[in-house]
Amino acid sequence: MKVHEYQAKEILRSFGVTTPRGIACFSVDEAVKAAESLGGSVWVVKAQIHAGGRGKGGGVKVARSPAEVKDWAGRILGMQLVTHQTGPEGQKVRRLLVEEGADIRKELYLGLVVDRVTQQVCVMASSEGGMDIEEVAANTPDRIHKVYVDPDAGLSDTEADDLSRKIGIPDASVSQARTILQALYRAFWETDASLAEINPLVLTGDGRVIALDAKMNFDSNALYRHPDIVAMRDLDEEDPAEIEASKFDLSYISLDGNIGCLVNGAGLAMATMDTIKLYGGSPANFLDVGGGATAEKVTEAFKIMLRNPNLKAILVNIFGGIMKCDTIAEGVVAAARDVRLSVPLVVRMKGTNEDIGKRILADSGLPIITANNMAEAAERVVAATRG
Repeated sequence: MKVHEYQAKEILRSFGVTTPRGIACFSVDEAVKAAESLGGSVWVVKAQIHAGGRGKGGGVKVARSPAEVKDWAGRILGMQLVTHQTGPEGQKVRRLLVEEGADIRKELYLGLVVDRVTQQVCVMASSEGGMDIEEVAANTPDRIHKVYVDPDAGLSDTEADDLSRKIGIPDASVSQARTILQALYRAFWETDASLAEINPLVLTGDGRVIALDAKMNFDSNALYRHPDIVAMRDLDEEDPAEIEASKFDLSYISLDGNIGCLVNGAGLAMATMDTIKLYGGSPANFLDVGGGATAEKVTEAFKIMLRNPNLKAILVNIFGGIMKCDTIAEGVVAAARDVRLSVPLVVRMKGTNEDIGKRILADSGLPIITANNMAEAAERVVAATRG
């Protein structure tokens, strides 16, 4: 689950991270009132969407008068903001953050993720923060410094100070940087985050260290422990199909292709998509129905896939372990009849009650194309999309 910048900052402030003062706004009038309430002579008007690259896309603007705040707010609110993370279709801006300006002397970078190899939180820091951090990572990885944190000890003073100095924090500001680093780590750990990022972390003209931007993502499996974070969820930023799938405990992610995939097990789903690509096709979605799929869940999965106007065929790939093949076959037949399936359907199933499942498909009278292995299934579904 993702949250907006202003929400991430709210969380980080509660752990002791210093941020600029800002107010979330949903209208132009609110933006102007926010600037007047904050005071000062410089404000930043920021689009709030769940994507990076907002500055390059025109979603972050500096205003030097309330009139400019009004002008930029009017232009940004409602715009279809296109960034490298939104795709060409962009994302509609429905919220703004109006913040006080900052005297920026240097832009730095901080990020935390879980490193699966060491099974520790990896703290990354760089002296090259700002909009081009991806290029820094790709072209000069030596400028990104890392610390792997012992979960029993947390981020120590020594580790935080060493990291701060490596990215160019002057001695007079190291204690501030240490406070922010340790607070960011605690926020990451205690909220069950999967990503916490401050980009840029800025050093101001008077030596203060401030989180000028913030991004946080959270482990969906742990959200039951954080109802306050769940309350921050913005459904306008999520794919409607993915929202609908979550209601039926389906793991669904939309993709750009035209072959719908219905699979039990995330690993098999990934392998299925790879095999489709290998045979020249393109998957339209990732869809894992899990180990307890019922006819109702399969029917809902079909309905969700069929909402995609680009869909040309569906591949059902099932390994019958906990989930028996005959149960899936009954669900597939019921779903195909219920939705009046109008695209080719290829089904491959192996495992428990495989023969019974295949007989159910054959006796259904439906034009289902069967396959004996993944390669054959991928080849046939790709051929079906080409007529």
